[in-house]
This record gives sequence, structure tokens and C-alpha cells, in this order.
Amino acid sequence: MRFVVFAGNCLGLVQGDDVVDVTALVPGPIGPAGPLHQLIESGAATGWRPEQLEGLPRQAFVEITVAAPFPRPPKIIGAPVNYLDHKAEMSETHSIADLGVFLKASSSVIGPGEQVRLPYGDKRIDQEGELALVIGRTAKDVPAERALEHVFGYTCGLDMTVRSSEDRSTRKSFDTFTPLGPVVVTGDELGDPGSLQLETRVNGTVRQRTSTADLIFGVAELVAYSSSVMTLWPGDVILTGTPAGVGQVHDGDSVEVEISGIGTLAVGVTGASARPYGQRPGLAVRSASTSG
Repeated sequence: MRFVVFAGNCLGLVQGDDVVDVTALVPGPIGPAGPLHQLIESGAATGWRPEQLEGLPRQAFVEITVAAPFPRPPKIIGAPVNYLDHKAEMSETHSIADLGVFLKASSSVIGPGEQVRLPYGDKRIDQEGELALVIGRTAKDVPAERALEHVFGYTCGLDMTVRSSEDRSTRKSFDTFTPLGPVVVTGDELGDPGSLQLETRVNGTVRQRTSTADLIFGVAELVAYSSSVMTLWPGDVILTGTPAGVGQVHDGDSVEVEISGIGTLAVGVTGASARPYGQRPGLAVRSASTSG
């Protein structure tokens, strides 16, 4: 199945070129994480009989405005340095095997067609295209051989990153720094997550091209490792890491991440609210505390 969130809190089931509005089939009230999270958490996302879909509103996919699949996921987990070619281009001496995972703020999520807002005008801010997976049921200390049983589906993601001295989670948690979408494809439909082709383009020029077969920690290993550190909940999003080809984005750029079997996530970039790095709040306080 392929799910899409649109028109605020509507949940759609993609069928060919059409979208069936299945919001009425989502049990219980819809919370801040959105209708797809509610569907997953309720355990009702196991497929519907054809007669359940009869009479539900239907429209062409091209006519809807797609939103983020999870406007406020419970957790966003990131995988640093999870491709060897990215390790080489960043001159990193460590990989995910040494670094572990990190957390991003759930408030950093935006959807397709929205704008990544650059926080600084004088710091490099890079695009990092990634496969994102969505947890389908609670997982703790899950062995790798059973990890995929806990994955609901997959989508495209961007892990925007400021190259500065702050902690990794800070540099990656600015509002708008986690674009997700456009659809979430269930694991049974997508097939092997270790054989997907990923391509990231900036203004139409290819910057990143890889296969998820080249991940250091594959999807199963990443879920197993993450669940050994923290309990994974339905709707948690794990960004699986980015390959070589990260690069700076600027005001007015367009960024696309295309993953085979899923689709293309496209967002813009704006520097309209960017400020000098030296003017960030708290700088004077920190300077005063270290003086004298």
C-alpha cells in the first residue's frame, strides 16, 4: 500500500493515478503526529476489503496538495556516516559503528513543496538525501533477523545540516531541516530495502547517487541497533544515512530526492530569515561566562 497525507489531516490511499480518501477508516481521534501515525498506532493498517473503499471520496493524485506524512513524529533518529564513500569525502575517521545514532527534533519536519529555511547566511548548510523508514510497532532489543517485522514502511527524506561547531543534533534540528515524503510505501509493497536506488538533485544537477546496498548498517541492522539503545514506537522515523555528494545549498535552490519504488521528494530553499552566525541567541551569555 502507498499512503499520502494531504489537505491538512486527510489520509489517502494511492491507487494508480488516484487517491482514495480513507480518513473515515482511521480509528480514534487524530493527534499531532497526523492520521497516518494514528492508523499505524491503532494497528488498523493491515489492509481494507474492497467494499470498505466503495463510496469513499476519490480524486487524481495530481490534484491534491501533499503534506508531510508525519507532521510531528514521536522521534526522529539519524544515522551518521553510514556510507563508506561519505566517510571518505568528509575525512571522517569514524562511522556509525563508532558514533551510534543521534536524535533530531520532531519540529524540524516539513512536507513536499515547502521551503527549507536557512538559519545562517554565513555558514555552510548542506543537503543530505536519505532513505527514511517508519516504525510500525513497538521494538526493544530486536534482533536484526526480526527487525523488518517492526518496520511499517519507507519514504524519502532530507537531513539538512549546518557545518558549525554545535552538537550534531543541534546542527540538524532547525525548523524545516527534515523534509519527508511524498508517500509512505509499506514494506510488503516496496520489497527489499537493501536494493533501492537513491538520487539527490540540486537545481536539476545530480549530486548524490547510490544504492542502499552500500549502507554500512543496513535497515535491519539499524533498527536492531537503535532498539538496543531506546524503545522504538509506532511512527518513529529513522533516517538511514547519506552517501557521498553532500553540498551547500543557497537561497532559491530546489532540492529533489528520488528513491526507486517510492517517488520524488521536492522542496525549495530560502534564506529570507537567515542571520549572521555570530548573532545567534546565547552567544553573549556564553562569551561572558568564559571571560576573566
